[in-house]
Amino acid sequence: MNTAELFLKREKEVLSPFAFLTAETKGRRLSSAPSPYRTEFQRDRDRIIHCKSFRRLMHKTQVFFAPMDEQFRTRMTHTLEVTQIARSIARALRLNEDLTEAIAMGHDLGHTPFGHAGEEAMRLCFDPAFAHYEQSLRVIDFLEKNGKGLNLTYEVRDGIVNHTGEHMASTLEGVVVKYADRIAYINHDLDDAFFAGILSKNDIPRPLAPFFAGEYSDRVDTMVNAVIEASVDQPEIGMTSEIGEAMEEMRRFLFTHVYKNSPAKTEEKKAVELLCRLYEYYAAHPEEMPPFYRDHLETEGVSRMVCDYISGMTDQYAIATYRTLFIPEVWKGKKHD
Repeated sequence: MNTAELFLKREKEVLSPFAFLTAETKGRRLSSAPSPYRTEFQRDRDRIIHCKSFRRLMHKTQVFFAPMDEQFRTRMTHTLEVTQIARSIARALRLNEDLTEAIAMGHDLGHTPFGHAGEEAMRLCFDPAFAHYEQSLRVIDFLEKNGKGLNLTYEVRDGIVNHTGEHMASTLEGVVVKYADRIAYINHDLDDAFFAGILSKNDIPRPLAPFFAGEYSDRVDTMVNAVIEASVDQPEIGMTSEIGEAMEEMRRFLFTHVYKNSPAKTEEKKAVELLCRLYEYYAAHPEEMPPFYRDHLETEGVSRMVCDYISGMTDQYAIATYRTLFIPEVWKGKKHD
Protein backbone atom coordinates (compact mmCIF):
# COMPACT_ATOMS: atom_id res chain seq x y z
CA MET A 1 0.00 0.00 0.00
CA ASN A 2 1.10 3.55 -0.67
CA THR A 3 0.61 6.29 1.91
CA ALA A 4 -2.77 7.45 0.58
CA GLU A 5 -4.11 3.88 0.65
CA LEU A 6 -2.95 3.48 4.25
CA PHE A 7 -4.89 6.64 5.16
CA LEU A 8 -8.03 5.20 3.57
CA LYS A 9 -7.57 1.91 5.42
CA ARG A 10 -7.13 3.76 8.71
CA GLU A 11 -10.35 5.72 8.13
CA LYS A 12 -12.35 2.47 7.90
CA GLU A 13 -10.77 1.16 11.08
CA VAL A 14 -10.91 4.29 13.24
CA LEU A 15 -13.69 6.63 12.16
CA SER A 16 -17.25 6.66 13.44
CA PRO A 17 -19.86 4.76 11.41
CA PHE A 18 -21.44 8.18 10.80
CA ALA A 19 -18.24 9.67 9.33
CA PHE A 20 -17.89 10.23 5.61
CA LEU A 21 -15.16 8.00 4.23
CA THR A 22 -12.90 9.50 1.61
CA ALA A 23 -13.21 6.36 -0.49
CA GLU A 24 -16.94 7.11 -0.91
CA THR A 25 -16.46 10.53 -2.48
CA LYS A 26 -18.54 11.36 -5.53
CA GLY A 27 -15.33 12.69 -7.00
CA ARG A 28 -14.44 15.71 -9.07
CA ARG A 29 -15.93 17.29 -12.15
CA LEU A 30 -12.71 16.54 -14.00
CA SER A 31 -10.95 13.29 -13.20
CA SER A 32 -7.32 13.45 -12.13
CA ALA A 33 -4.69 10.87 -11.28
CA PRO A 34 -4.71 9.99 -7.55
CA SER A 35 -1.90 11.13 -5.30
CA PRO A 36 0.28 8.38 -3.78
CA TYR A 37 0.66 10.22 -0.47
CA ARG A 38 -2.50 12.34 -0.04
CA THR A 39 -6.18 11.47 0.06
CA GLU A 40 -8.63 13.41 -2.10
CA PHE A 41 -9.77 15.66 0.76
CA GLN A 42 -6.16 16.36 1.74
CA ARG A 43 -5.55 17.45 -1.84
CA ASP A 44 -8.58 19.73 -1.69
CA ARG A 45 -7.27 21.36 1.49
CA ASP A 46 -3.90 21.97 -0.16
CA ARG A 47 -5.47 23.41 -3.31
CA ILE A 48 -7.44 25.87 -1.20
CA ILE A 49 -4.49 26.94 0.95
CA HIS A 50 -2.33 27.64 -2.09
CA CYS A 51 -4.90 29.58 -4.13
CA LYS A 52 -4.95 33.36 -4.57
CA SER A 53 -8.39 33.83 -3.07
CA PHE A 54 -7.25 32.25 0.19
CA ARG A 55 -4.27 34.60 0.46
CA ARG A 56 -6.50 37.64 -0.09
CA LEU A 57 -8.56 36.74 2.99
CA MET A 58 -5.87 38.27 5.21
CA HIS A 59 -6.81 41.73 3.89
CA LYS A 60 -10.60 41.38 3.96
CA THR A 61 -12.88 42.65 6.71
CA GLN A 62 -14.40 40.46 9.38
CA VAL A 63 -16.28 43.20 11.29
CA PHE A 64 -13.94 46.19 11.44
CA PHE A 65 -13.16 47.82 8.08
CA ALA A 66 -9.50 47.71 7.03
CA PRO A 67 -8.37 47.82 10.67
CA MET A 68 -4.95 49.33 11.32
CA ASP A 69 -4.62 47.52 14.65
CA GLU A 70 -3.45 44.01 13.87
CA GLN A 71 -5.23 42.50 16.87
CA PHE A 72 -8.61 42.69 15.14
CA ARG A 73 -9.74 39.60 13.27
CA THR A 74 -9.69 39.52 9.49
CA ARG A 75 -11.46 37.09 7.21
CA MET A 76 -8.26 35.01 7.24
CA THR A 77 -7.99 34.72 11.01
CA HIS A 78 -11.71 33.95 11.14
CA THR A 79 -11.14 31.10 8.69
CA LEU A 80 -8.27 29.70 10.75
CA GLU A 81 -10.31 29.86 13.96
CA VAL A 82 -13.26 28.12 12.28
CA THR A 83 -10.89 25.41 11.04
CA GLN A 84 -9.39 24.83 14.48
CA ILE A 85 -12.81 24.61 16.14
CA ALA A 86 -14.20 22.35 13.42
CA ARG A 87 -11.27 19.96 13.60
CA SER A 88 -11.53 19.74 17.39
CA ILE A 89 -15.19 18.74 17.10
CA ALA A 90 -14.56 16.34 14.23
CA ARG A 91 -11.73 14.62 16.07
CA ALA A 92 -13.80 14.16 19.22
CA LEU A 93 -16.68 12.70 17.19
CA ARG A 94 -14.32 10.53 15.09
CA LEU A 95 -15.45 12.21 11.88
CA ASN A 96 -13.31 12.80 8.80
CA GLU A 97 -10.94 15.58 9.85
CA ASP A 98 -9.51 16.07 6.36
CA LEU A 99 -12.94 16.69 4.86
CA THR A 100 -13.83 18.99 7.77
CA GLU A 101 -10.62 20.96 7.38
CA ALA A 102 -10.99 21.41 3.62
CA ILE A 103 -14.56 22.73 3.97
CA ALA A 104 -13.57 25.10 6.78
CA MET A 105 -10.56 26.45 4.89
CA GLY A 106 -12.65 27.19 1.82
CA HIS A 107 -15.94 28.32 3.32
CA ASP A 108 -15.35 32.09 2.90
CA LEU A 109 -13.27 32.22 -0.29
CA GLY A 110 -15.99 34.21 -2.04
CA HIS A 111 -16.42 36.86 0.62
CA THR A 112 -16.40 40.43 -0.64
CA PRO A 113 -14.24 43.33 0.57
CA PHE A 114 -15.68 45.07 3.65
CA GLY A 115 -17.43 41.90 4.80
CA HIS A 116 -21.20 41.91 4.70
CA ALA A 117 -21.23 45.54 3.53
CA GLY A 118 -19.65 44.30 0.31
CA GLU A 119 -22.29 41.61 0.07
CA GLU A 120 -24.97 44.29 0.39
CA ALA A 121 -23.31 46.33 -2.36
CA MET A 122 -23.35 43.40 -4.76
CA ARG A 123 -27.02 42.81 -3.98
CA LEU A 124 -27.77 46.41 -4.82
CA CYS A 125 -25.67 46.60 -7.97
CA PHE A 126 -25.55 43.08 -9.38
CA ASP A 127 -28.18 40.69 -8.07
CA PRO A 128 -30.52 40.84 -5.02
CA ALA A 129 -29.80 37.12 -4.52
CA PHE A 130 -26.01 37.55 -4.31
CA ALA A 131 -24.57 35.51 -1.43
CA HIS A 132 -20.96 35.03 -0.39
CA TYR A 133 -21.33 31.27 -0.03
CA GLU A 134 -22.47 30.94 -3.64
CA GLN A 135 -19.64 33.25 -4.69
CA SER A 136 -17.26 30.90 -2.84
CA LEU A 137 -18.45 28.10 -5.07
CA ARG A 138 -17.90 30.25 -8.16
CA VAL A 139 -14.36 31.00 -6.99
CA ILE A 140 -13.73 27.28 -6.59
CA ASP A 141 -15.34 26.18 -9.83
CA PHE A 142 -14.33 28.96 -12.18
CA LEU A 143 -12.46 32.04 -11.01
CA GLU A 144 -9.34 30.38 -9.67
CA LYS A 145 -6.54 29.28 -12.00
CA ASN A 146 -7.66 31.52 -14.88
CA GLY A 147 -11.03 29.92 -15.42
CA LYS A 148 -10.05 26.33 -14.70
CA GLY A 149 -11.13 26.40 -11.06
CA LEU A 150 -9.73 24.23 -8.27
CA ASN A 151 -11.67 21.12 -9.32
CA LEU A 152 -12.57 20.15 -5.76
CA THR A 153 -14.54 17.10 -4.69
CA TYR A 154 -18.32 17.14 -4.49
CA GLU A 155 -18.38 16.84 -0.67
CA VAL A 156 -16.07 19.83 -0.09
CA ARG A 157 -18.04 21.96 -2.54
CA ASP A 158 -21.29 20.89 -0.87
CA GLY A 159 -19.99 21.78 2.60
CA ILE A 160 -18.79 25.20 1.47
CA VAL A 161 -21.99 26.28 -0.28
CA ASN A 162 -24.14 25.01 2.61
CA HIS A 163 -22.16 26.38 5.56
CA THR A 164 -24.58 29.14 6.57
CA GLY A 165 -28.23 30.08 6.92
CA GLU A 166 -30.91 27.47 6.51
CA HIS A 167 -28.75 25.43 4.18
CA MET A 168 -27.51 22.06 5.43
CA ALA A 169 -24.56 20.09 4.11
CA SER A 170 -25.00 16.47 3.06
CA THR A 171 -22.18 15.26 5.36
CA LEU A 172 -21.84 15.55 9.13
CA GLU A 173 -18.43 17.10 8.52
CA GLY A 174 -20.08 19.93 6.60
CA VAL A 175 -22.58 20.46 9.41
CA VAL A 176 -19.73 20.59 11.93
CA VAL A 177 -18.23 23.50 9.95
CA LYS A 178 -21.60 25.26 10.08
CA TYR A 179 -21.57 25.08 13.90
CA ALA A 180 -17.87 25.97 14.07
CA ASP A 181 -18.42 29.06 11.92
CA ARG A 182 -21.09 30.37 14.28
CA ILE A 183 -19.11 29.50 17.42
CA ALA A 184 -16.07 31.30 16.00
CA TYR A 185 -17.67 34.53 14.82
CA ILE A 186 -19.91 35.02 17.86
CA ASN A 187 -16.98 34.66 20.23
CA HIS A 188 -14.26 36.47 18.30
CA ASP A 189 -16.57 39.32 17.27
CA LEU A 190 -17.50 39.75 20.92
CA ASP A 191 -13.79 39.68 21.77
CA ASP A 192 -13.02 42.36 19.17
CA ALA A 193 -15.94 44.49 20.41
CA PHE A 194 -14.42 44.35 23.92
CA PHE A 195 -11.01 45.34 22.56
CA ALA A 196 -12.47 48.21 20.51
CA GLY A 197 -14.34 49.59 23.52
CA ILE A 198 -17.70 49.13 21.83
CA LEU A 199 -18.85 46.74 24.56
CA SER A 200 -17.72 45.89 28.04
CA LYS A 201 -18.46 42.72 29.95
CA ASN A 202 -20.94 44.73 32.01
CA ASP A 203 -23.01 45.23 28.83
CA ILE A 204 -23.67 41.52 28.47
CA PRO A 205 -27.27 40.73 29.46
CA ARG A 206 -27.35 39.11 32.88
CA PRO A 207 -28.79 35.77 31.68
CA LEU A 208 -25.93 35.46 29.18
CA ALA A 209 -23.12 36.48 31.52
CA PRO A 210 -22.40 32.94 32.80
CA PHE A 211 -21.67 31.87 29.22
CA PHE A 212 -20.01 34.97 27.72
CA ALA A 213 -18.37 37.02 30.47
CA GLY A 214 -15.36 34.71 30.71
CA GLU A 215 -12.22 34.50 28.60
CA TYR A 216 -12.42 33.75 24.87
CA SER A 217 -10.87 30.30 25.20
CA ASP A 218 -13.28 29.32 27.97
CA ARG A 219 -16.30 30.47 25.98
CA VAL A 220 -15.23 28.54 22.88
CA ASP A 221 -14.44 25.46 24.95
CA THR A 222 -17.92 25.54 26.50
CA MET A 223 -19.60 25.66 23.09
CA VAL A 224 -17.38 23.05 21.51
CA ASN A 225 -18.14 20.70 24.40
CA ALA A 226 -21.86 21.43 23.95
CA VAL A 227 -21.70 20.26 20.32
CA ILE A 228 -19.69 17.16 21.19
CA GLU A 229 -21.97 16.23 24.08
CA ALA A 230 -25.11 16.50 21.93
CA SER A 231 -23.60 14.73 18.91
CA VAL A 232 -21.43 11.89 20.16
CA ASP A 233 -22.53 8.53 18.69
CA GLN A 234 -25.43 10.27 16.94
CA PRO A 235 -26.28 10.36 13.20
CA GLU A 236 -26.65 14.16 13.29
CA ILE A 237 -24.86 17.19 14.70
CA GLY A 238 -26.51 19.25 17.41
CA MET A 239 -25.86 21.34 20.50
CA THR A 240 -27.13 21.07 24.05
CA SER A 241 -30.24 23.20 24.40
CA GLU A 242 -29.02 25.52 27.17
CA ILE A 243 -25.82 26.50 25.33
CA GLY A 244 -27.54 26.58 21.95
CA GLU A 245 -30.20 28.99 23.19
CA ALA A 246 -27.60 31.20 24.88
CA MET A 247 -25.50 31.31 21.70
CA GLU A 248 -28.51 32.28 19.58
CA GLU A 249 -29.45 35.00 22.07
CA MET A 250 -25.88 36.35 21.97
CA ARG A 251 -26.01 36.35 18.18
CA ARG A 252 -29.11 38.55 18.31
CA PHE A 253 -27.41 40.79 20.88
CA LEU A 254 -24.38 41.25 18.59
CA PHE A 255 -26.57 42.07 15.61
CA THR A 256 -28.25 44.84 17.62
CA HIS A 257 -25.22 46.28 19.40
CA VAL A 258 -22.24 45.54 17.11
CA TYR A 259 -23.23 44.52 13.60
CA LYS A 260 -25.98 47.10 13.05
CA ASN A 261 -25.71 50.04 15.44
CA SER A 262 -22.17 50.52 16.65
CA PRO A 263 -19.16 52.77 15.91
CA ALA A 264 -17.69 49.80 14.07
CA LYS A 265 -20.34 50.21 11.39
CA THR A 266 -20.31 53.99 10.94
CA GLU A 267 -18.30 53.64 7.74
CA GLU A 268 -20.49 50.88 6.30
CA LYS A 269 -22.60 53.18 4.10
CA LYS A 270 -19.43 54.65 2.65
CA ALA A 271 -18.12 51.18 1.88
CA VAL A 272 -21.34 50.23 0.11
CA GLU A 273 -21.28 53.45 -1.91
CA LEU A 274 -17.61 52.96 -2.78
CA LEU A 275 -18.18 49.46 -4.14
CA CYS A 276 -21.33 50.46 -6.02
CA ARG A 277 -19.41 53.31 -7.63
CA LEU A 278 -16.68 50.89 -8.67
CA TYR A 279 -19.28 48.52 -10.04
CA GLU A 280 -20.91 51.27 -12.09
CA TYR A 281 -17.56 52.40 -13.44
CA TYR A 282 -16.38 48.98 -14.58
CA ALA A 283 -19.81 48.10 -15.96
CA ALA A 284 -19.39 51.15 -18.20
CA HIS A 285 -15.68 50.50 -18.86
CA PRO A 286 -15.21 46.69 -18.75
CA GLU A 287 -12.16 46.98 -20.99
CA GLU A 288 -10.26 48.49 -18.04
CA MET A 289 -10.53 45.33 -15.91
CA PRO A 290 -7.57 42.91 -15.82
CA PRO A 291 -7.17 40.50 -18.77
CA PHE A 292 -8.87 37.48 -17.18
CA TYR A 293 -12.11 39.38 -16.61
CA ARG A 294 -12.01 40.96 -20.07
CA ASP A 295 -11.44 37.59 -21.69
CA HIS A 296 -14.72 36.20 -20.34
CA LEU A 297 -17.00 39.17 -20.97
CA GLU A 298 -18.65 37.58 -24.00
CA THR A 299 -19.37 34.21 -22.42
CA GLU A 300 -20.14 35.31 -18.84
CA GLY A 301 -21.55 38.80 -19.38
CA VAL A 302 -20.29 42.19 -18.28
CA SER A 303 -22.27 42.39 -15.02
CA ARG A 304 -21.18 38.93 -13.90
CA MET A 305 -17.48 39.60 -14.52
CA VAL A 306 -17.60 43.04 -12.91
CA CYS A 307 -19.14 41.44 -9.82
CA ASP A 308 -16.42 38.78 -9.81
CA TYR A 309 -13.67 41.39 -10.12
CA ILE A 310 -14.97 43.59 -7.31
CA SER A 311 -15.86 40.66 -5.03
CA GLY A 312 -12.28 39.44 -5.23
CA MET A 313 -10.78 42.76 -4.14
CA THR A 314 -9.30 43.27 -0.69
CA ASP A 315 -10.41 46.23 1.41
CA GLN A 316 -7.28 48.24 0.70
CA TYR A 317 -7.23 47.40 -3.02
CA ALA A 318 -10.83 48.58 -3.36
CA ILE A 319 -10.01 51.84 -1.57
CA ALA A 320 -6.88 52.37 -3.67
CA THR A 321 -8.77 51.64 -6.90
CA TYR A 322 -11.50 54.10 -5.93
CA ARG A 323 -8.89 56.72 -5.11
CA THR A 324 -7.17 56.21 -8.48
CA LEU A 325 -10.42 56.45 -10.43
CA PHE A 326 -12.25 59.22 -8.60
CA ILE A 327 -9.94 61.26 -6.37
CA PRO A 328 -7.82 63.84 -8.26
CA GLU A 329 -4.15 64.00 -7.48
CA VAL A 330 -2.53 67.35 -6.80
CA TRP A 331 -0.58 68.36 -9.88
CA LYS A 332 3.08 68.98 -9.25
CA GLY A 333 4.89 70.96 -11.90
CA LYS A 334 8.59 71.17 -12.40
CA LYS A 335 10.48 73.23 -9.88
CA HIS A 336 12.08 76.41 -11.16
CA ASP A 337 14.97 78.29 -9.69
